[in-house]
Amino acid sequence: MKHCVIIGAGPAGLTAAHELLSRAGDDWNVTVLESSQEIGGISRTVRHNGNRMDIGGHRFFSKEQRVTDWWAARMPMQGAKSFDDLVLGRDCPLSEGGPDPEQDDRVMLSRHRISRIYYDHKFFDYPVSLNPKTLRTMGPVTTMGVGTSYLQSVAKKLPEDNLENFYINRFGRKLYSMFFEGYTEKLWGRHPREISADWGAQRVKGLSIVAVLKDAVAKATGRKDEQATETSLIERFSYPKYGPGQLWECVADEVREMGGTIEMGCKATEVTVAEDGSLTAVTCENGRTFEADCVMSTMPLKDLVASMPDATPAASEIAQGLPYRDFVTVGLLVPQLALKNETDIRTLGNIVPDNWIYVQDSSVKLGRIQVFNNWSPYLVADPVRTVWIGLEYFCAEGDDFWNMADGERIAFATNELVRMGVLDGTTKVLDSHVERVQKAYPAYFDTYDRIDELVSWLDTHPNLFCLGRNGQHRYNNMDHSMMTAFEAVDDLLTGSTDRSNVWQVNTETEYHEAKSESAE
Repeated sequence: MKHCVIIGAGPAGLTAAHELLSRAGDDWNVTVLESSQEIGGISRTVRHNGNRMDIGGHRFFSKEQRVTDWWAARMPMQGAKSFDDLVLGRDCPLSEGGPDPEQDDRVMLSRHRISRIYYDHKFFDYPVSLNPKTLRTMGPVTTMGVGTSYLQSVAKKLPEDNLENFYINRFGRKLYSMFFEGYTEKLWGRHPREISADWGAQRVKGLSIVAVLKDAVAKATGRKDEQATETSLIERFSYPKYGPGQLWECVADEVREMGGTIEMGCKATEVTVAEDGSLTAVTCENGRTFEADCVMSTMPLKDLVASMPDATPAASEIAQGLPYRDFVTVGLLVPQLALKNETDIRTLGNIVPDNWIYVQDSSVKLGRIQVFNNWSPYLVADPVRTVWIGLEYFCAEGDDFWNMADGERIAFATNELVRMGVLDGTTKVLDSHVERVQKAYPAYFDTYDRIDELVSWLDTHPNLFCLGRNGQHRYNNMDHSMMTAFEAVDDLLTGSTDRSNVWQVNTETEYHEAKSESAE
């Protein structure tokens, strides 16, 4: 049998393993090498004292039918009931006032997507909507400034040679300064004018004031089609009952059942390269070596190239200069939030209905808040009497926040929430947990402008496939990462050595998402 070594047990790696075994398992032996002790990569679900954390938030929505069919085969909706039924308990079995997972046989839930911007102690819809409520919240002076600024951007387009100009061309300078500039700088640690417009082209290409207005008209006239809508504007998505890790743990079990091997705690550090450029073996930090007829890598390009003895000086220079953004999630369990639910959406405990709350306030370091109760009540041990939130801080590995002691970090985060008015000063934190995530976001500056040169060199290795977010240094969502795996397995089984189809995933308009929507 031929040997395929797959580096990484995240969405791309596990999808590739599953596809290869299910389609050619009689011909291929598959070994997945995972450096950590957890399945799912950034799409894992963390368990802590009966509560669960989704690292970054993962909406299960895709315009790629191959992905949705693959999800449905493993996580069936089973005639899913509506979001309102679930949160109100009208059609969901209750136990002592909360959902009872033992009586609810659904695996995948249907969720109502609510994400808002918290700016100047006020809520604004995200993506930005220009409805009467938004205009009233802005006030007449700001509204006039937004309108004038947008018309100026229509009349005179700026050269899209950086992310700042990209945003201004689509929203005007005023909205950009309110809702994009500060948050983007928090996320990347760089001002938007220092970041390539490629990131905007990948994440927000289809989103603009015109798209927002078209969406508002379609919604008002009852003609909105979620599949035809810009992905950033969808209002419903699917979500596993126990978080995204539930899917990837299921896939890992199926990979093992089909004869595949998943080696945990095996960090790939070196590859053996033959004279013709083929990779023939992968060696791990623990000294184990795995022979390979094919290598599919989801490890960061920086680390992959460092492990290759034939790396040219140019390839090494580009790879080592590729930047990443790390982040820390601080989980807090509290009895309630100080925020009032002033929407018409009713929730368990009547908390605010948001999945995410984007924090635009530049006086705090906090970037985004996840309300886990609203992703799935089954993520929370007691979703009626407690609120389980995740506070996302973007940082760099080794900086002051990254190195901060957990107790100090929890106190820091709690204090910021009190200053923002999200928590009352007397609120007692019932429990807490901290997760640090390395290389969560591939960044689009520094040597990124030479990425095509690096890709060309990588493609001189005929049996190497680079997959997923870090494997391609591309801000992919989960479905994009899965598509790179589908394309790679297609190429492997047909004998194609042209990797352009793998690298081109998430470069077409229909794949694009809004900024940081999945910090998937």
